Amino acid sequence: MNFKTKFQLSLMMFLEFFIWGGWFVTMGIYLPNTLEASGGDIAQAYSTQSWGAIIAPFFIGLIADRFFNAERILGVLHLIGAFLMYQLANAQDFSVFYPYVLGYMIAYMPTLALVNSVSFNQMKDPAKEFSFVRVFGTIGWIIAGLTISYLGWDSEQGVQEGLLKNTFLMVAIASAALGVFSFTLPKTPPQVDKGEKISFGDIIGLDALKLLKDRNFLIFFLASVLICIPLAFYYQHAGQFLGEIGVSNPAAKMSIGQISEVLFMLLLPFFFKKFGFKKTILFGMLAWFIRYLLFAYGDSGELAFMLILGIALHGICYDFFFVSGQIYTDTKAGERYKSAAQGLITLATYGVGMLVGFWVAGKITDTYLISENVHNWKNIWTFPAIFALGVLVLFALFFKNEKVAYKE
Repeated sequence: MNFKTKFQLSLMMFLEFFIWGGWFVTMGIYLPNTLEASGGDIAQAYSTQSWGAIIAPFFIGLIADRFFNAERILGVLHLIGAFLMYQLANAQDFSVFYPYVLGYMIAYMPTLALVNSVSFNQMKDPAKEFSFVRVFGTIGWIIAGLTISYLGWDSEQGVQEGLLKNTFLMVAIASAALGVFSFTLPKTPPQVDKGEKISFGDIIGLDALKLLKDRNFLIFFLASVLICIPLAFYYQHAGQFLGEIGVSNPAAKMSIGQISEVLFMLLLPFFFKKFGFKKTILFGMLAWFIRYLLFAYGDSGELAFMLILGIALHGICYDFFFVSGQIYTDTKAGERYKSAAQGLITLATYGVGMLVGFWVAGKITDTYLISENVHNWKNIWTFPAIFALGVLVLFALFFKNEKVAYKE
């Protein structure tokens, strides 16, 4: 790739994740404080990510891969997203907010695959070149969080004044910019011939179901779905939790999780090669357990360091489990079922697993509501801690260790 292409792809990835990080983290603070939403309402709002993840493969498989250039669809979807974000900023109650956020996530989730398609199409060796481009996405997410806190939108006074509304306006502008910019990106024509038949099973990875006959893969598959329940607690309620207990600059604090993702991604090859797949996965699960205990017993005063440490564990929680899992799935599937297997895992985790997780997290949070915007967070965080520990024990007992080669 030449410098111009690298710059274009890096800016595309930066804006893609700046957009996501610019509203998704603080929505958990915005909804109860500005729109007086309940835990169940917040769960509904966050579960739109899962509905988007379920619908996205059909959009990509049936439309994007067959009829239109990826960069053009990317542009159109982000322009639609800009309009929907503007509408979210102006929604006065949750009943108006929800349809717009659902529409937005149905439009946004396919763009995650589209930015990868545009990137891979320009790369001779994606295994070596993609990480350089993708890291700008993580930087975009971090910058979004730091911007929100720098401008004071997530401060106690800012939240009371409803300033988090500005996050949706900021993202609307960024989405419009990426929408226009996308039409200048390198051309990425359809990958599948229009006349080629594609089935429902091809899109959702049904061919990969035969991998579940392998007992080890079945155990891993079930663990992947179950671990999404504690993951949903973090995405849905961590920002709300930090804001509610009086932690300053919660959006900036949450960006520490993305910084740790980058660091532990660099450490993952070392852990994977030294300790093997099973121990790396178990280490990731243990991090989930420790993180939620830190959240349960930390506070915004002298024990604030426990909360920061819990956020910083996000890199281990995510990279050691999900990235290792992608490598394992790739190894088990082989060339023939590689795409189908990754599609099935994505649908099962970000689709079904997270959908159940968001619902459970909302129910648990509402159960421990003490008064308006006051929760018993110790009890709330104890649930995902115990659940993660249970998944860890089951995986340790029933998954037989096997050698898995690390693939860059």
